[in-house]
Amino acid sequence: MGHHHNFSWSYRKFKGDRPMRIGIGGPVGSGKTALVRALSEVLRDKYKIGVITNDIYTKEDEQILKKSGVLPSHHIIGVETGGCPHTAIREDVSMNFEAVEELTEAIPDLHLIFIESGGDNLAAAFSPELADVFLYIIDVAQGDDIPRKGGPGIKQSDVLIVNKVDLAPHVRVNLNTMKEDCRKQRENKLTVFTNVLSGEGVTEIAEWLAKEYQGRREEAKR
Repeated sequence: MGHHHNFSWSYRKFKGDRPMRIGIGGPVGSGKTALVRALSEVLRDKYKIGVITNDIYTKEDEQILKKSGVLPSHHIIGVETGGCPHTAIREDVSMNFEAVEELTEAIPDLHLIFIESGGDNLAAAFSPELADVFLYIIDVAQGDDIPRKGGPGIKQSDVLIVNKVDLAPHVRVNLNTMKEDCRKQRENKLTVFTNVLSGEGVTEIAEWLAKEYQGRREEAKR
């Protein structure tokens, strides 16, 4: 394909007068849907949450989340993107905007909308038009050289999540090497090492999101 994307992540001014949109990207199988579910579970008592899942050919992630019962069914919308998964979150985000509108109309006083990207390679990134906050998740089983390889998700996401830390000894991955590489690539941005399925690290991400949301609402009131 050879498209070269000039990507630099910068916030839109989120004014607190609409739901904060949280983009979640990462390679296939890294734990995006599990992360959405875990964060929804932690945050749902305090916030009204909607979810948009992007899948290329199916609405499987939407079904998984609905079956989990973590949120009411009408809070979850699946978008079938067809073709290249990053187009729908970066170049032509209209399908996602339609879903955002649908959720916002259906659920009064919605606070947060998670937008889960279709599974992708390391090049996926959200259009700043679409997402106010960008979380990127990788897992240790993909190898400890992933952070060194860089890419917009690794370098520019607001929070980088390194998932499945429990697998490190089984796949001969050195977590200290990964931590050091993440630090080099990300300067002062947050990196959280997690085991999403057991809940390890999830609270830290949820607290960061809550703080971010409250902070921006405060700012908007000024």
